[in-house]
Amino acid sequence: MSDLVGQWAGQSNHRPVGIVGAGPAGLTLGNLLQQAGIPCVVLERGTREHIENRPRAGVIEHRAVRMLARHGLADRLLREADRHGVCEFRVDGRAHEVDYSSLYDGQTHYVYPQQEVVRDLVAAYTAAGGDIRFGVTDVAPHDIESAEPHLTWTSAEGEAQRLDCSFIAGADGFHGVTRRSIPPGAIQEFSHQHGIEWLSILAEAPPSTHKVIYALHPDGFAGHMLRSSTVSRYYLQVPVDDTVDNWPDERVWAELHKRLALRDSDWSLTEGPIVEKRILDMRSHVVEPMNHGSLYLLGDAAHIITPVGAKGMNLALHDAEVLAAALTAHHRTGDDSGLRSYSDTCLRRVWRAQEFSQWMVFMLHRSPEPFLSRLGEARLEHLIGSGSSAGYFAQNYVGP
Repeated sequence: MSDLVGQWAGQSNHRPVGIVGAGPAGLTLGNLLQQAGIPCVVLERGTREHIENRPRAGVIEHRAVRMLARHGLADRLLREADRHGVCEFRVDGRAHEVDYSSLYDGQTHYVYPQQEVVRDLVAAYTAAGGDIRFGVTDVAPHDIESAEPHLTWTSAEGEAQRLDCSFIAGADGFHGVTRRSIPPGAIQEFSHQHGIEWLSILAEAPPSTHKVIYALHPDGFAGHMLRSSTVSRYYLQVPVDDTVDNWPDERVWAELHKRLALRDSDWSLTEGPIVEKRILDMRSHVVEPMNHGSLYLLGDAAHIITPVGAKGMNLALHDAEVLAAALTAHHRTGDDSGLRSYSDTCLRRVWRAQEFSQWMVFMLHRSPEPFLSRLGEARLEHLIGSGSSAGYFAQNYVGP
């Protein structure tokens, strides 16, 4: 079995951090550790081409952008991203605009597709000599309850590999191996099914709007999200257990036209080739604590949140920032206070985001139970008509 540790072998304080997963969380952590002079190795099962072209989220909060900019990781983002501070709710064919930026200290969102974030982070990491292994399989953490954990995997060339680590960072998503490697009963997992599903659509169509649109319709929710000047993301609420096969392109566009329509307006929806359709299982999941032994979870490996409110990637970036600071303190001075508080620090933001996501889910979707449905309508009416409610929305929507 090949040994990648080299000069770090036998030096516990200098063994590299093993990072499993090259999404926004793992790559941000890798970049921050590398800048701090802490050795690390990133393992990724996908190819570089795959992860740099896989469409996912597209909205980044101002706090996350400031963090990336402080570390020189946001140059292209700041040049190319659109900034947005207004969203629109459509109810009964009428538009209600909420200027959340003016309600919360002028803060805005940055519209910048996740694959572009990944591309920037990979470029920065590799340009500085970062070690990233693409196309790996059979990744397995070992001895995570000890002070000398290690990772094994099979390289893209079919060779068995081993890395002795100081710590292991699990950024490999909900279905990844790191969370599953924690012994049963060592952590508590909280899950909630929201009883709704979305059809997610990505189309090569210029945006038909300059702001995010949330449309409430008797047939279900519809959303129009911005991604770039040539690509748009749309969402349609669909029945639970529905399948993509039930949604040919013609039906998708017909439903979007119907649910997004405005009365007494010349607004129209621009169509284009649909390049992706998938059903989103609208669930929430949180792991407590977000670490066990020498293994620390971050991003989707530790928490899943609905796309309502656009919090997923932002929570992952926050996890990476907190963990990087904690690992830097440990490696430089032996101060473990940040590692001890890592989970509590991250979970405060995670649960706040989960609460806000649930608040929006309840407001935007009609319940089969008439009483609950009317409560959701009352919440939206209060948001539109009340300054205090709009202020709560703005603070949580744009990110604290």
